[in-house]
Amino acid sequence: MNQKAHGMIQHDAIIKADQIQNLIFTIRGVQVMIDRDLAAVYGVENKRLNEQVKRNVERFPEAFRFQLTNEEKAELVANCDRFESLKHSTVNPYAFTEQGIFRPGKKVVRFLMI
Repeated sequence: MNQKAHGMIQHDAIIKADQIQNLIFTIRGVQVMIDRDLAAVYGVENKRLNEQVKRNVERFPEAFRFQLTNEEKAELVANCDRFESLKHSTVNPYAFTEQGIFRPGKKVVRFLMI
């Protein structure tokens, strides 16, 4: 089986609700999914997801996606061991809101699936 997201998502299987619930965080009072987890759900590399979002930035206003502050990233790393690799990263991850999670649209999703 092809496993993504640090072994959390088995992309060739149906994603279970409890797997998704474990990927949702509340940041700034909004329920969000971190970019690397969303990429795993789509079955793509995080880098590719963020590239496509940047190319289609008009589809992702701040209500759909925002970048974590240094403090938010530190709290995420402190509360969730699987984000340990972010501890010394110079780039802060993006958080996708519910609208942003479902926003990529056919064009972006089609490219991501290639």
